[in-house]
Amino acid sequence: MEADMNLNSKRVALLIEDDYQEMEAWYPFYRLTEAGATVTVVGPGHKTTFASKLGYEMEATLSIKDARIADFDAVVVPGGFAPDHMRLCRPMIDFVRDMDKAGKLVSAICHGGWILASAGVCKGRKITGYTPIKDDVENAGGTWISDQAAVIDGNVITARTPPDLPAFAAAIVDYLAVAQPARKIA
Repeated sequence: MEADMNLNSKRVALLIEDDYQEMEAWYPFYRLTEAGATVTVVGPGHKTTFASKLGYEMEATLSIKDARIADFDAVVVPGGFAPDHMRLCRPMIDFVRDMDKAGKLVSAICHGGWILASAGVCKGRKITGYTPIKDDVENAGGTWISDQAAVIDGNVITARTPPDLPAFAAAIVDYLAVAQPARKIA
């Protein structure tokens, strides 16, 4: 059934910073693009090209200062050490918080949950990720789930590590295929 899904009207922001985990950025990028979504790579604004942990480059086509909540249906936060850098960029944290407040899809894999914790998204939700961020998630009010590849709690989807990418991407595609457009905020 998933192969028939058409996400042509969906717009997704993929946040990027240096030291991102290659598969956790490129797999969702290509899977969502393949399903028809428009994926915009959003960086912090101090440069446009970001190197992965292994040196693979990804170009940001939009600065976070120019990213508007009303222009997106979802946000994806990849892991690696990029989320640690993202936490130093308050507009990135605010963007994720505001996407959640608007009821739009917020998704994160691996260390990406750090951004959810900083943005206040974990509170009262079931969350998974890479085990070392468990304390951060719990201290931010989340309930840690360790035995599921992808955890869906309302408009939040999280996953653990690269082997869980098929379940993570499928959950995002499925969610966006049935989700009504979120309310726009100015």
